Amino acid sequence: MNNAEQNFTALRLILPPAPKPLGVYKPCLVDGKYLYLSGHGTVKSDGSLIIGRIGADMTPEEGKLAARQVGLAMLATIKANIGSLNKIKRVIKVLGMVNCTPDFEKHPFIINGASELFAAVWGEENGIGVRSAVGMGSLPDNIPVEIEALFELEDE
Repeated sequence: MNNAEQNFTALRLILPPAPKPLGVYKPCLVDGKYLYLSGHGTVKSDGSLIIGRIGADMTPEEGKLAARQVGLAMLATIKANIGSLNKIKRVIKVLGMVNCTPDFEKHPFIINGASELFAAVWGEENGIGVRSAVGMGSLPDNIPVEIEALFELEDE
């Protein structure tokens, strides 16, 4: 049995509001047994965004916390659209984009903020999927991290 909701509660974390699209796209799409999440940003509990560029305005540790916050925004979207984290069977793919200076090279460290959250929620077997972590010259609204992901849904 999937205990993602219990795991989340045990972590004592607070979900931000599920972000609303800032363009012409769906934040979440279910296709058969897969759930796709569009790129999510650093939405805080009050609905505001964490802003800054890693290597200029933020340390790598602050960037990792920002990526964790993106992960929480993604969990909020999942709950808002399908009702429960328990409906996710496993994480398949994560694409993490890091707004950073050209000399920054620790992109995987930053995206670990979200990956470690997913592993804590769904367990290491199902919460860790394949992943890419890349640097970007900029991201919308100067957020430090944007992440999109693909999940497999539990059989109904």
